[in-house]
Amino acid sequence: MHEVGGMATEEIRLAEDWRVIEHILPEHWEQQGRVLGAFRRGRQISDVATLLRVLLIHLAQGCGLRETAVRAREGGLAEISDVAVLKRLKGCGAWFEWMAGALRKTWLPPAPTPLEAIPRRIRLVDGTMVSEPGSTGSQWRLHYSIELPGLHCDEVTTTTPKNGETLKRFTVRPGDILIGDRGYAHPGGIAYVRREGGDVIIRSNLVTLPLYDSAGHSISALSLLRELKPGDCADWPVQIKHDKQFLAGRLCGVKKSEIAAEKARQRARRERQRGGTQIRPETLEAAGYVFVFTTLGTQYTPSTVMELYRGRWQIELAFKRLKSLVQLGHLKKHDETAARAWLQGKLLVALLIDALLLSAERFSPWGYPVQPTAPSPMPLAGNLVHA
Repeated sequence: MHEVGGMATEEIRLAEDWRVIEHILPEHWEQQGRVLGAFRRGRQISDVATLLRVLLIHLAQGCGLRETAVRAREGGLAEISDVAVLKRLKGCGAWFEWMAGALRKTWLPPAPTPLEAIPRRIRLVDGTMVSEPGSTGSQWRLHYSIELPGLHCDEVTTTTPKNGETLKRFTVRPGDILIGDRGYAHPGGIAYVRREGGDVIIRSNLVTLPLYDSAGHSISALSLLRELKPGDCADWPVQIKHDKQFLAGRLCGVKKSEIAAEKARQRARRERQRGGTQIRPETLEAAGYVFVFTTLGTQYTPSTVMELYRGRWQIELAFKRLKSLVQLGHLKKHDETAARAWLQGKLLVALLIDALLLSAERFSPWGYPVQPTAPSPMPLAGNLVHA
């Protein structure tokens, strides 16, 4: 290894890489590390920056606790045991969450116009399970929201598996359009979004979201969908009911091709076989359609509504990226506090990667923002994200 001025070239490279990371991190991140209790004393780790560097070995590189301790020692960062690494990690959950939120606001702001024809914030929401490998591993549910068309994460929370999917877990601003799958087809969650001034496009089903006509009489979705011909896209005015109050909306649907319908029916049969239950004829018939409930007004045509719903697949791809790139799907902590901190840390790593990519594109050719000595006359970081 070559020496330059008494410092190994590898050490120089690592020091420069860390300075780039520091440029990306939110303002006052070190101070918040102390305020939020992540760093309390410097007996084994000297300062907040060193604490984060040690934990990034574990979170970003996927090293086990013991290997993290060894690498921290060999890299001259800290003399620390694997037990001590875990203890430090457990105290960092709130700090990781704060930094992730600040990164989203600074580096990943909402697109100025979500879609050219729809100047509203369009959000894809979903949930996924993350668990430690093996039958005894701890499990958590991740509730996630990303925006269209930028695919930027705007909100994330973690709960135990006992806490199911519901739109009530998301903060809604007036004008938001939330798009979700069948797991969110519940009257209470939809009513919550409407109270907050938002709208929904939710994949419907025959059970959890009963529909009513204008007179308040129960109506079958299949009785409406049977009118569709292959290639047709149509809508019907319907209502749902929550707390004895009716909420107006529309049922929008498309008839699948016979090949797509048969694949859906086979999938439904397999799921029922695994569950040991008998499939109903109505379920097989419903597999021949894609139908959603929406509270959007009639200025949004049925084809527009269904095209918006089609974009929901992007959040499935986002989960795949998280689970493959930062190993989000392999939770290694039995302890509840450590598991939550680990999840927040993994999400922080994912956001750091996004921010690094954005900064490399935005500040070419040097690839990172220069710390200004005076207020910048042009706030590039805030205004050119989507330029």
